[in-house]
Amino acid sequence: MNMAYYIGLMSGTSMDGVDAVLCDITHNNISTKHCLSLPFSDALLNQLVALCSPGVNELERMAEADRNVAHTFAEAVNQLLCATNLKPSDIVAIGSHGQTIRHQPTSGSLFGYSIQIGDANRIAALTDIDVVADFRRRDIAEGGQGAPLVPAFHHQVFGSPSATRAIVNIGGIANVTYLPADDSKPVVGFDTGPGNRLMDIWCQRHTGKRYDNNGQWAASGEADISLLKEMLDDPYFKKDTPKSTGREYFNEQWLTQFDALCQIRANDIQATLLCLTAQSIADAIHRLKQVDEIYVCGGGAFNVHLLQTLAVKTGIDVLSTEQLGINPQWVEGAAFAWLAWAYTNRITGNLPDVTGARRACVLGALYSA
Repeated sequence: MNMAYYIGLMSGTSMDGVDAVLCDITHNNISTKHCLSLPFSDALLNQLVALCSPGVNELERMAEADRNVAHTFAEAVNQLLCATNLKPSDIVAIGSHGQTIRHQPTSGSLFGYSIQIGDANRIAALTDIDVVADFRRRDIAEGGQGAPLVPAFHHQVFGSPSATRAIVNIGGIANVTYLPADDSKPVVGFDTGPGNRLMDIWCQRHTGKRYDNNGQWAASGEADISLLKEMLDDPYFKKDTPKSTGREYFNEQWLTQFDALCQIRANDIQATLLCLTAQSIADAIHRLKQVDEIYVCGGGAFNVHLLQTLAVKTGIDVLSTEQLGINPQWVEGAAFAWLAWAYTNRITGNLPDVTGARRACVLGALYSA
């Protein structure tokens, strides 16, 4: 059988690097073949973090980072080709999400925006493969949030006629996709709030480590219920859908508003932040109709203590998307390979019930090799 290979490139709100995922997509049947992760250099990471908030000389700094992200993305693709003994001509297209540096959507308005960098022209030139990119702005032009975009992919690969599922992606920000067993009911998806981002900030500040491996440091502490309640009172958690957010909102500055941070042990704060992620996800799932199964993807899927806490708070077994055939680290990259496939086949890639767009539309733009 003929193969139709696509590569998806995804760098999320954690900004820890790029995942390049090779997929075979034929007649909407998706098989993930290989994944390669390439971390950002410290210099590039610092560039990206600085661009997430206003600063001097932004245009020149963004142009430089745009180029550097593209080179990193292209290097990931070329390493993936080498690892799989494939040639550029074997790949139909690359789907590149780019690196988000600002995300300020406005529901039902044409005035929201979302900025992803990682020059697709350079990726095409450096890999000799067609690139499909700039997926979010068409949805925003239709009055949508431009996010989350992965629920259409989740529906395609994880939906089941026998069980209503919640697919939870826990990256820097967490999002949930509700997949009803009854296919006549709408798919629902939205950002629930912080995923790993706040925990990573706190962990790095107090331990020097970029993340809390398996949630062990959080498990050594005890969540402060009063502080957790204060955090959950944030207006974002009460907003109606559609809604999306990013590190522009849930960041170090957001943490500084809570006076208790100076009064509680550092590991207790970490435990509280883990509970914040788990509770906000659980609250979102409880607001949905009956959910039979929960599957987690993204970096948070490897945080054992987080998954155990989420299971307790939802009362539902929490499993990895590995159980459904896709490694949790590969899911978002595979989603953008699928969005590239959707573009080349003129298939709509957004779900208006999820993003709030006026209509479904083909997403992305082609940058030819």
